[in-house]
Amino acid sequence: MSRAVNSPELINGDSIFHRLSFTSAILIFLVLIGIIISLIDGGWQALTEFGPGFVFRNVWDTVNSDFGAAAAIYGTLVSSLIAIVIAIPVGLGTAIFLAELAPGWISRPVSMAIELLAAVPSIIYGMWGLFVFAPWFSEGFQFWALENLVDLPLIGPWFDGPPIGIGLLTAGIILSFMILPIITALTRDALKTIPNVVREAAYGVGATPYEVITRVLLPSIKNAAVGAGILGLGRALGETMAVAFVIGGASRIETSLFMPASSISSTIAQQFNEATNEMHISALISLGLVLFVLTFIVMGAARLLLKKKS
Repeated sequence: MSRAVNSPELINGDSIFHRLSFTSAILIFLVLIGIIISLIDGGWQALTEFGPGFVFRNVWDTVNSDFGAAAAIYGTLVSSLIAIVIAIPVGLGTAIFLAELAPGWISRPVSMAIELLAAVPSIIYGMWGLFVFAPWFSEGFQFWALENLVDLPLIGPWFDGPPIGIGLLTAGIILSFMILPIITALTRDALKTIPNVVREAAYGVGATPYEVITRVLLPSIKNAAVGAGILGLGRALGETMAVAFVIGGASRIETSLFMPASSISSTIAQQFNEATNEMHISALISLGLVLFVLTFIVMGAARLLLKKKS
């Protein structure tokens, strides 16, 4: 005879499961609060010395202990924006091809390769970017841009810089390679979850493949696609080693995307071990706090946008 639904054993089991789940959620929240407190405590010296202007000051002088986060914030935002602008359309197109257009003998191995690319360590992307991509980029695109794009209105100053291969644009392109597998895999999986009856109904009323994809399938997965973009943006904002290899490490704001620059995470990675005085260490920890807040703001804004569209 089966046990009663409301037996004491089942009630106790549900109670234990509920308490464990609640404890896990509280633990994550406490870890988050602990990280914030530790960052504020470690960066308090720099925050009190430079005040709120630390975020807007375009200076990073380790000799005279004069620090500001503006250049690092600029490099982080611009490189991440470049990555998203490149990765979203390419990732979306690749996902559509693999899920809807490619035959199985192509789709399966390519999908597996994309998933493997998502697991490649970031330092591998950085080494490939520095030793393989940067020389090709310098001799190919950058020389061509200096001859053909510099004199264009508005966008010309973006390409007016030394063709040395490394810089802000190179960092953004390498970041796009890193987040492309995430966006592609998540979007492809979302397309795969749409029942075939939806496609058959659309084809049954005379829709073309283009119309089925753009008017039926993509609107059905818009929340998933935006979520994939949010995850990709989150990785781009916090990426460290790959960016440190190719961004150049110059703590200044330049109009040209060919110029060396810096990001928050790469600055911390490159200088933390060499920081000797307390103000320098505190400034680096303050950069970590700025990155934490910046990521929180960007992710929160993306979530609000996603909520409004749903």
